[in-house]
Amino acid sequence: MSNKGIKQQQHTQNTFSAPNFFDFKTPQKLGYYFPAEFAPHSATWLSWPHKEASWPGKIETIYAPYTAFIKVVSQGESVHINVNNEAMRADATARLEKAGVDMNKIAFYLHPTNDAWCRDHGPAFLINPQAEQKKIIIDWGYNAWGNKYPPYELDDIIPSLIADAYNIPVFHPGIVMEGGSVEFNGNGTILTSTSCLLNPNRNPQLSQEQIESYLHHYYGADQILWVSEGIVGDDTDGHIDDTVRFVNEDTVLTVVEENKHDDNYALLQTNLKELKEMRLLNGKQLNIIELPMPSAVVYEDQRLPASYANFYICNAAVVVPTFRCKNDDKALKIIQGCFPSRQVVGIDSTDIIWGLGSFHCLSQQEPMV
Repeated sequence: MSNKGIKQQQHTQNTFSAPNFFDFKTPQKLGYYFPAEFAPHSATWLSWPHKEASWPGKIETIYAPYTAFIKVVSQGESVHINVNNEAMRADATARLEKAGVDMNKIAFYLHPTNDAWCRDHGPAFLINPQAEQKKIIIDWGYNAWGNKYPPYELDDIIPSLIADAYNIPVFHPGIVMEGGSVEFNGNGTILTSTSCLLNPNRNPQLSQEQIESYLHHYYGADQILWVSEGIVGDDTDGHIDDTVRFVNEDTVLTVVEENKHDDNYALLQTNLKELKEMRLLNGKQLNIIELPMPSAVVYEDQRLPASYANFYICNAAVVVPTFRCKNDDKALKIIQGCFPSRQVVGIDSTDIIWGLGSFHCLSQQEPMV
């Protein structure tokens, strides 16, 4: 059976009940885990933007910052890009060459997609350096953030297509899970949000305890920590990659709103309070570094989910979205202090955020092993 067929079958099987994880060998039992983003990468995966409806009236404006992002990432690792067809490959190549990207660092894969948000529909790579097969892929279910933006059938099978291209094993948990909803410290801990993972538009048949079991068994995690909230304007129902990010095993950057009259103020204070009460597996408190929010970014009367926390950690740098506001420099300096061995690069995301996501949402790392 093809990977697509396996996925469809298992998704049906697991629709209304969680499996008994004692009955089969899960990735965790086989010694696999999802490394932290700040661990070394062998590549970054992207899906070339092409859906005009994601940036209505502005899609042409995103390619300059998008190719600038690729140029930075490709200075330290390969960049693998899903494209729909040869015409899209040719268009992407022309844009990347115009931006001065070293095309020797770029690999295209003819994997058609519905949209560009590879963090959520892309492959989740797990590693076990001691195993004969050192790298596997988890292909979670994907329903475009609660069936908000159909169609999404092409995006849903991207991880299995990549597993086929690599000829490596792929596991199909059979539940919906998005890469932007989970944050890893690389030492057994996952951070996530109740506003997203417990939203009934994802896996209404599962309890919080059952969802935690999936995270344990399919991400190789030992501990799940929960914050409550996402930011205003976030159509993902509160992805953690807009609010709280690990910068090392025991330190997080978390966004806070300084204006008490802003709609994000109370939400982010709730998260901050919860983070202060958390303990890691070793019993230690989190080191918490506060990161400001940008000024509200509004376009066509819509508050957009602009956040400096949506940065992407690559081998060569940390790429941070900026928004033409007074807090840009302050945020860059704070993030630079967390990554003394990496260059922090700000790239204007004012147009990209009209798609309701930024550089982290657009990318998914492939760990080195």
